[in-house]
Amino acid sequence: MKPIHIGDKIIDADKAHRQIDEMLDMRTRGLSQQEVAEHFHIDRTFVSRLERLGEIKKGGSLALIGFPVKNRQELETMARENGVELVLLMSEKERWDFVTNKDGAQLFNLVLDIIAKLRSYDKIIFLGSDKRTKLVEEILGNEVFTIDIGESPITHDVYIDPERFLSVIKMIRG
Repeated sequence: MKPIHIGDKIIDADKAHRQIDEMLDMRTRGLSQQEVAEHFHIDRTFVSRLERLGEIKKGGSLALIGFPVKNRQELETMARENGVELVLLMSEKERWDFVTNKDGAQLFNLVLDIIAKLRSYDKIIFLGSDKRTKLVEEILGNEVFTIDIGESPITHDVYIDPERFLSVIKMIRG
């Protein structure tokens, strides 16, 4: 149980997440929005809005950013072959070189430039640690598809399964 306080209410967040997962599972098994709503004694529009919250629209411009990636060359090639316009993948060493070879003002300005550029894309795939994925979703505000590659802090290069990676691109691309 993960209790959270909202005003004078106490909500079991784990229970809410389980019920949402069950609703989505019922929809993938072919039940209508109305049938799911009736099962949970809720309005059908809630089911519709829930689906819209997580919807990944296909098509549009696509960017990829991630670190620390062990097989970055392989993933970069796959990404470019599948229409990803911007690719910024770094190994752990490249990430540290990027950070340590600049003064504070240079680094700050460069990070802001990267964020501004990423926000111009319709969709972004981000590969990173659990904490970084949440932060990127908050900062970028675009449709961000995150692939959690480990628990933060990650201090070594992580091998990304190329087939899983390619399936994400193809799903987004349609």
